[in-house]
Amino acid sequence: MHDEFLCHVTAYGVCDGRRIGVPLGTYRAPTLALALWWLRDRASWIAERLDPQPESTSIPPSALVPVSDTAPDVPRLLRAWCADVGRQELIADELGAGRLVRVAASDETTEYELLAESVDALRMQRTVPPLVMPVG
Repeated sequence: MHDEFLCHVTAYGVCDGRRIGVPLGTYRAPTLALALWWLRDRASWIAERLDPQPESTSIPPSALVPVSDTAPDVPRLLRAWCADVGRQELIADELGAGRLVRVAASDETTEYELLAESVDALRMQRTVPPLVMPVG
């Protein structure tokens, strides 16, 4: 079992023809449970900012407008991921086994990525001798 996890949240978009990543947060979780909690918290945080509740007092009148039924719904996807116990267990199993986990949701302009990986697995990769390929 891996004991410590590095978690990242990044938004990616295109600027001047290049894919640009904007870090939205990083957390070094001391336990698997805290890593999963942080990922769900960040997914909920993104969803709330993309799709706030209309009754919120911090939103000016007429600032929210409905979108097409065919538009990608990142907030709905992130909220569904947070609520899916089966997916959470699968992610826990993958992280516990030392594998990198990536959760991503996209709309027309932006991809939101949540990553988590075992700090122990990262350390172990550094101790493995590099593969040397002969030239020519």
